[in-house]
Amino acid sequence: MAFLSVCTTETLIDAADALMGGSLVAFPTETVYGLGADAESAEAVARIYSVKGRPANHPLIVHIDSIDRMGEWASDIPTYAIALARDFWPGPMTLVVKRSTRAKDFITGGQDTVGLRVPAHPLALGLLQAFVAAGGRGIAAPSANRFGAVSPTTADAVQEELSDYMEESDLILDGGPSLVGLESTIIDCTGDAPRVLRLGAITTEMIEESTGLKVVESSAAPEIRVSGSLESHYSPKAKVLLDVIAQAGDGLIAPDQIPTPNGVIRLMAPSTIEQYARDLYRALRLADQQGIEIVVVLQPGGDGLAAAIRDRLQRAAHE
Repeated sequence: MAFLSVCTTETLIDAADALMGGSLVAFPTETVYGLGADAESAEAVARIYSVKGRPANHPLIVHIDSIDRMGEWASDIPTYAIALARDFWPGPMTLVVKRSTRAKDFITGGQDTVGLRVPAHPLALGLLQAFVAAGGRGIAAPSANRFGAVSPTTADAVQEELSDYMEESDLILDGGPSLVGLESTIIDCTGDAPRVLRLGAITTEMIEESTGLKVVESSAAPEIRVSGSLESHYSPKAKVLLDVIAQAGDGLIAPDQIPTPNGVIRLMAPSTIEQYARDLYRALRLADQQGIEIVVVLQPGGDGLAAAIRDRLQRAAHE
């Protein structure tokens, strides 16, 4: 496995060739780091599941280089999905649409839908463009961590978590810390109106403004399996407790106006909701690195990104 901290055009061409040859490439996005494989190679995608320890029926998101490639992977794209793509791609949003014949069962988890995303990180886009130039169509990429664990927001976190599972021909591309820090909003676009399946930086209000449609309740249509939908997920080794008083020896994640009690180890003190999202996973990983057994988290209030943060924390705390 090669760790590449200086990523040039030549680096991206080499990484694209590695993907075409069946290797895995971990790469940065604006949300979290992804573990990528050729989305049309059953053998390469199987290695993603093996490296992550991921259930075989859990679908993957296909990353594409532009909105123009949606039609290659989707058989039915509603007008409101196109509006969303135009407004928020490249960006932290995944659209779930009816799949075309290109999207096989090993990508969709056997479902008749596929998740598509155009990431905003320049390295991710450069890799996708180099991959297309090499003959590829899309990169399947879940988060680059073991299944159910805390998603990585740096290349070092990917290396720490997955190096024992990756092969010599695999690559990790270092593009610096992820700017958003939470996984993409996932929107079901198979019905008459959008339905949010996973909260993220693209909020309900943004979706409704873009589409002119009211977002339907997540329980108002048949279940679609997507990443991050299990009750227990995004979990560090430490036990996560929400909105309780931290005791001596505990780790603490709380807004900066909350003081740190005596003997408590402060892991994060964000001053904005954006900083809270960006640094949350780094703080949870830091707790494990320091051998902290209990992490107390004071959740942010409010809608939008704050709701997405609470979603991740409640799954991290679930037993």
